[in-house]
Amino acid sequence: MMKKNLIAGIGLAVGLALGAGAALAERQTLRVGAYPANPPWEFKNEQNEFEGFEVDMITEIAERLDMDLHIDDYGFQALFAATASGRIDVAISTITITNERLENQSFTQGYYDADLSLVTRQGRLEGLEDMRGQVVGAIAASTGERWINANMEEYGFGNVVTHPTQQGLLLDVLAGRIHGAIGDVTGFVFAAQEMPDLYIAEVIPTGDRYGMMLPQGSALLEPINDAISAMKEDGTMAAIYERWLGQPPADGTSTITVMDIPTEE
Repeated sequence: MMKKNLIAGIGLAVGLALGAGAALAERQTLRVGAYPANPPWEFKNEQNEFEGFEVDMITEIAERLDMDLHIDDYGFQALFAATASGRIDVAISTITITNERLENQSFTQGYYDADLSLVTRQGRLEGLEDMRGQVVGAIAASTGERWINANMEEYGFGNVVTHPTQQGLLLDVLAGRIHGAIGDVTGFVFAAQEMPDLYIAEVIPTGDRYGMMLPQGSALLEPINDAISAMKEDGTMAAIYERWLGQPPADGTSTITVMDIPTEE
């Protein structure tokens, strides 16, 4: 009886060990949320697959972490609830790191210096000073909308119109329903290649940076941040930048400078 119990115990131990090994061998999936109409950062190609600057980044990160990758479509505003609730592990979509957002989310180090700009239709106006009393627009919940609210008194904007998508925002600009829109300068420059009547009337320096957003306390924050550091050091980030923006990143920018994980100031 003792010998039978001993054999049974050994068999159970072997079974548990094999099960643990199988669990360890199973690759985790990195669940990512992305706003799918945000070229050149993320967009859908003809095969309905994600492409773009940040898509290349997160694909490389998943490979370095030995994880599978799954990207789901989200509206820009919905990304914040998706990370906060844990439905996704990380959000990408030119999300600016701010103190307000750091109260409820975690961010990796910045990897792109994110200036804003005023975009309008060709021949309509020359800069922000011409926007006094005029209708101004931005993507809802974006840093463009935040900038408008913070500078309302200085520039005397008229009505503020927000859109859930950049496409809708820019179509309103071209149609004259919005006199000018505030948003990411790189995204607007990229859009102007497809909509030649658009005009970047003024660049607005901000000192802001884009980072990847994760739930607070995420165990993936440090591994993902370390992967970004390694990509900056080995030239991968610079190569991604040049692929999508057509020129190498400037010296001293956050694209090639290793930084700490941001905390509230």
